[in-house]
Amino acid sequence: MEYLVTMTTRVPDGIPDETVQDVRAREAVRARELAAQGHLLRLWRPPLQPGEWRTLGLFAADNDDQLERVLASMPLRIWRTEQVTPLSTHPNDPAPGRDSPQRTTDPELGEEVEFLTTFTVTVPDGAADEVVHDLTTREAQAALQLARQGKLVRLWALPAEPGTSRALGLWRAQNLAELQAILASLPLDRWMTTRTTSLTEHPNDPRPPSADALSSARSAQLPSCPVS
Repeated sequence: MEYLVTMTTRVPDGIPDETVQDVRAREAVRARELAAQGHLLRLWRPPLQPGEWRTLGLFAADNDDQLERVLASMPLRIWRTEQVTPLSTHPNDPAPGRDSPQRTTDPELGEEVEFLTTFTVTVPDGAADEVVHDLTTREAQAALQLARQGKLVRLWALPAEPGTSRALGLWRAQNLAELQAILASLPLDRWMTTRTTSLTEHPNDPRPPSADALSSARSAQLPSCPVS
């Protein structure tokens, strides 16, 4: 089972800088260990307000109890609070093996960036069954095409209120404008409200480096190293 975890760290006043740096260094080591064990899949930084220290993490665990043990094993837990969102399988999710493909770079536009989107779909009262079926079918086809283009990376179902459906999507695009155009093109857009979170790289993210970084490493005949 997969989980999205929002982790907020608040270092108490008076903690020496060397103590903070030691804990952060041990956190990086533990993150690599959890990634090797298959528990830590991704880490991102969302937009932050001044003074905030917040991370979004994608974790895998057999159940809630195992996830708690994983989170408790991380050194920064002593100063951190977490908000856990369980993620369920979505029928339009690209294969899980696609969750960390290499990112590509357009020479003119630069490297693609990542976004998380939360979708809430509310079907209007009285909508004909054939219309609902047609739109959901075309939505699945559009998701498959966007996955093949490398734009849709993952899609999960979220807990929802009766009469609605909710989903979380991980996307790659050159910028927010491109992503907004993609989302507006989705067949279910007419019934959908969307909240988008821009993501930036986290130093402990276990994802593979970009294709350009790998190419540079090979040309220099140096081994590529994971981000620490």
